[in-house]
Amino acid sequence: MKKNTNLRSLAALAVEQVLEQGQSLSNVLPAMQQKVADKDRALLQELSFGVLRTLSQLDWLINKLMARPMTGKQRTVHYLIMVGFYQLLHTRIPPHAALAETVEGAVAIKRPQLKGLINGVLRQFQRNQEALVEEFASTENRFLHPAWLVKRIKSAYPQQWKSILEANNQRPPMWLRVNRNHHSRVEWLALLDEAGMNGFPHEQYPDAVRMETPAPVLALPGFEEGWVTVQDASAQGCMNYLTPKNGEDILDLCAAPGGKTTHILEVAPEANVLAVDIDEQRLSRVYDNLKRLDMKAKVKQGDGRYPSQWCGEQQFDRILLDAPCSATGVIRRHPDIKWLRRDRDIAELAQLQAEILDATWMHLKPGGTLVYATCSILPEENSEQIAAFLKRTPSAELHDTGNAAHPGVQNLPAAEEGDGFYYAKLIKQ
Repeated sequence: MKKNTNLRSLAALAVEQVLEQGQSLSNVLPAMQQKVADKDRALLQELSFGVLRTLSQLDWLINKLMARPMTGKQRTVHYLIMVGFYQLLHTRIPPHAALAETVEGAVAIKRPQLKGLINGVLRQFQRNQEALVEEFASTENRFLHPAWLVKRIKSAYPQQWKSILEANNQRPPMWLRVNRNHHSRVEWLALLDEAGMNGFPHEQYPDAVRMETPAPVLALPGFEEGWVTVQDASAQGCMNYLTPKNGEDILDLCAAPGGKTTHILEVAPEANVLAVDIDEQRLSRVYDNLKRLDMKAKVKQGDGRYPSQWCGEQQFDRILLDAPCSATGVIRRHPDIKWLRRDRDIAELAQLQAEILDATWMHLKPGGTLVYATCSILPEENSEQIAAFLKRTPSAELHDTGNAAHPGVQNLPAAEEGDGFYYAKLIKQ
C-alpha cells in the first residue's frame, strides 16, 4: 500500500525538480522509479510526463480554484494537486481512487495537515469540471505551450502552427531501427508478427519501423542480440544524407547517446568512426549501445568548438554534426522542454551552432560530406543558420537538401511520423 501511495507524491516531486530546479525529467525520473514496485513504474512515468504535457491547463485550474498559490515549502503540494487534476482529467483511474491516493500523498511529503485542503480543491474541481474545462478551452493557454514558443512557431509556420502544437501534445509513436546486418526489414517484421505484434515500415527511411502499439524493448525479437534499436524515424533520416562507406574516416559529433554512431556502423561496418560528445556522463550510453550491438568506434569527450583538442589535425571523409539545439522538434517525447527553454536561448544556441559548424568544417576533407542536423523546428537554428554558413563559406555547397533560397529539409512532428528534425547536406569543394 505504502509504495502505491507514494506514486502521486513522487510524481509531484519529479515535476517540482523539473520546474523549480531546471532539471530534465529524463534525469529525475529513473531515481524516482527505483522507489516504486516494477508494476507501478509506467504509471509514475505517465503521471510525471502527463503533468508536464498539460501544465498550462493544470496551472490555470489551480489559479482558478485557489485564493493564492502555494509557495515555499508548500510548493510540493501545489504539484501534488496538479497530479490529482491530471488523473481526473486525462486518465482512466477511477476518480475515488485518484482522489484518495492523491490526498494520501500529503502524508508521504510530510504535509499531513494539508490533506483537507487537497481534498477540498480536488472535490471542488470535480463538481465544476465540465464548466471549467469549457472555459479553459477559450483561453490562450489552451495550446499547452508557453506564449513565446507559440509566437515563434506561428511566425515560422503560419499554415501549420496549430497541427504542430497538436502533435507536440500527443504521446509519441515508438519507432525502431532494424539492424540490416542481421535481418532485412521485411524479415524482422515477419519475426515481429510471429511474436504477436504489428509494425509498419517507413516509406523514406529503409531501416525504420513504427510499432502499432509501444512495447517493452525486451519483448522485441532479438533486442538483446542487437537486431533492433529504439530510434525515432527522423533521426534515422540522417543516414539518407550521410551515406557512409566502408573504409572511410567518419566523425559523429554531439554523438551521445549513440543512436547515430551505431547506425553509421550498421550501414558501413568497416568505417573508422570517431564519436565525440561534450557530456562525459551521456557518453556512457554510447559505450552501452556499442556493446549491445557488438560494434567498435573510438569514443572521446570533447567540445565541438575546439576540434583540434580531441582530433589534432585529422581530416574526415564524412561528418555528422547533430548540433546542440532547442529540441523543439521532440517536445512530444520530452514535454519538459516547453518549460525549461527560454526565448533568449534560441539566439545563444544559434551562435553556438555557428561556432561548431565553422570549427568542424576545417576538419572535412575536400570533396567530403558534412550533414548538419538538429531536432529543432525553428528557422534560426536551421534554414537561417545554413543560409548564413553558405554565405560566409565559399567552399561549402548544398546538395540534395533544398536550395539556396530554402536550404535544408525540415520534418515536422506528426502523429504517425517521425519527430521534428532538420537536415542540410554540405559538400566541400
